[in-house]
Amino acid sequence: MTCGTSSPDTITLHIPFRIVKRGGRKEMHLPQGASELPRTDSTLVKALVRAFRWKRMLEAGEFATITELAESEGIAQSYMTRVLRLTLLAPDLVEAILDGKHRAEVTLAQVLETFPVEWWSQRLETPLSDQPEAL
Repeated sequence: MTCGTSSPDTITLHIPFRIVKRGGRKEMHLPQGASELPRTDSTLVKALVRAFRWKRMLEAGEFATITELAESEGIAQSYMTRVLRLTLLAPDLVEAILDGKHRAEVTLAQVLETFPVEWWSQRLETPLSDQPEAL
């Protein structure tokens, strides 16, 4: 049977979507207006988990400096300091990342860029939330 012909027992369903590469993975993007189930971005979640784990280790006194902790973890100190800044995100923005309710185009690289420390400013100047006042 060809695509052009149909039999009474066949139902043809057309679903418009496009495939987009994001972070080395392929994602399916539905057309505007279609409801999507929230998806957590494992890369962002992993970075948040690491940040809060490292913060807890520093606060507990397990390591005296970020340099010692970075050496212990086998990563660059500069990367660790950028990831540690994620602990300064507003709680609702952290929750949006964990629940997969942040904008789909948000990547870890964007989140690691400089952002304001004040929580109210983060809502205005970061693309994490789908709230109307957020970018």
